[in-house]
Amino acid sequence: MPEAPRTPVRAPAPATVPAAPTARTTRRQALVGGAATLGAVALGTAWSTEARADTAARPSGIGEPFTLGVASGDPFHSSVVLWTRLAPNPFAEDGLGGMPDRRVEVEWQVAEDEGFGRVVTSGTVETGPEAAHSVHVEAQGLRPGAEYFYRFRVGTEISQVGRTKTAPPPGMRLDRFSFAFASCQSYTSGHYTAQAHLADEDLDLVAFLGDYIYESGAQGGIGRGHIPQVEARTLTQYRIRHAQYKSDANLQAAHAAFPWAVVFDDHELENNWADEQSNGEDVPAEEFLRRRAQAMKAYYEHMPLRRAQRPDGPDLRLHRRLSFGDLVDMHMLDTRQYRDPQVGDSGHGDPSRTLLGAGQKQWLFEGLSSSRARWNVLAQQVFFSQRDFLDGEATNFSNDAWDGYRVERDEVRDRLARVRNGVVITGDVHANYVCDVKADFDAPESATVATELVGTSFTSGGDGADQNPGDAVQLRQNPHIRFINRKRGYVRNVVTPTEWTADYRIVDYVSEPGAPISDRARFVIDDGVAGVRAQG
Repeated sequence: MPEAPRTPVRAPAPATVPAAPTARTTRRQALVGGAATLGAVALGTAWSTEARADTAARPSGIGEPFTLGVASGDPFHSSVVLWTRLAPNPFAEDGLGGMPDRRVEVEWQVAEDEGFGRVVTSGTVETGPEAAHSVHVEAQGLRPGAEYFYRFRVGTEISQVGRTKTAPPPGMRLDRFSFAFASCQSYTSGHYTAQAHLADEDLDLVAFLGDYIYESGAQGGIGRGHIPQVEARTLTQYRIRHAQYKSDANLQAAHAAFPWAVVFDDHELENNWADEQSNGEDVPAEEFLRRRAQAMKAYYEHMPLRRAQRPDGPDLRLHRRLSFGDLVDMHMLDTRQYRDPQVGDSGHGDPSRTLLGAGQKQWLFEGLSSSRARWNVLAQQVFFSQRDFLDGEATNFSNDAWDGYRVERDEVRDRLARVRNGVVITGDVHANYVCDVKADFDAPESATVATELVGTSFTSGGDGADQNPGDAVQLRQNPHIRFINRKRGYVRNVVTPTEWTADYRIVDYVSEPGAPISDRARFVIDDGVAGVRAQG
């Protein structure tokens, strides 16, 4: 089977894990310093820069292969996904990254220290052109809740070092879980300054909620135009587009610093697509599904996803659940593959309309019913709470968000109301929001049953503003919306048994690099009390 691990080697794990270094920024710089920092100098005992006896120093036809960095993702209590892609020429016109048309052997290591003196597991995988020479390793046998470091080697070429962390076992008492969520990182719209700041955080996880790439041929105005200069439609074009995004050093740093859990939204394929239907072109479903299959394949090739998420043609099983002790169950949702097409306001109340699809909805409801976690999180893409954009009696709701699937939204809301602490985290809209999820959105006095935290974009929409003129209307017409801000950044969350603290971290500009980061607002959700309170 392509990419399947071969010849795994596991060293016995010590009884304790050493304390993490205190100089976090220095460590983050080291993680992305490549072989010159931790590859060629502090190699430990297992590897050296000399060629192995059974391989050439640099396999024929391969230059520096690790130009797209390393990543990890989907942490379980005893395993985590490790990712890289060999691409000495990431923008090669055939989409194969400058690699030869043959399979290549890649070694990997996981250690408890950055110098790789305490290697706990290692192995070899093969990858080839059919997978764009991407590598997905599911490193097994790791200790729960532990920090690890990992790297790859091809011949004597050694990758950057990544840091990752396993999850605590489900049900184990956990006193603290920290994570950030983000979305929407248009390469043409801004520099990845927020990602650079993200890499300096102290987190257990990053949840990325969609629009990792943008499919358009846009060139923007800051010298970061899309390659190729056309809308991506083919596997080759999607591969090149992913490689362009992955080539950014700040994004690489953020991936190397923590495990990520990713879901897509629409721009990984096409703006506002729905199931088998294009939103922008009148094409037969069969033709659109062929394009969808190309986009799904390229997406998987570039993300730290498990083999269970490997696409089957146009289908990619992306909804899944991550558990962190007894504290957090994170339900990763897919609001694109199974949805009915968008319709206008008059059709939003049709009870047959679905955003999740029957299978995913049943999976979600069963997971919520069986969860014993203190906090249940729906990590998803589009605005969940009701949002009317017009003053007065007339209404105008988004066709692409949960408002366009109102009956199913209310059904999900009612299920969330039955769990102890339901929190929805959302991307897509290029703005920060905080919403009280109401038992009846049309009755402001009704009970608050859950909380929605909406994160702004990393870059999409450009520099942004504190608020737009229409935001006053939204706040007035939708009293359950507590906060709106339109700067760029991400949301940092610290979750404990007694409270959830959400810091809305923003940069003032992305049109140029180097913006400092600050906390625009802080909100707290108390255990057992739905809704937020502002702090500070």
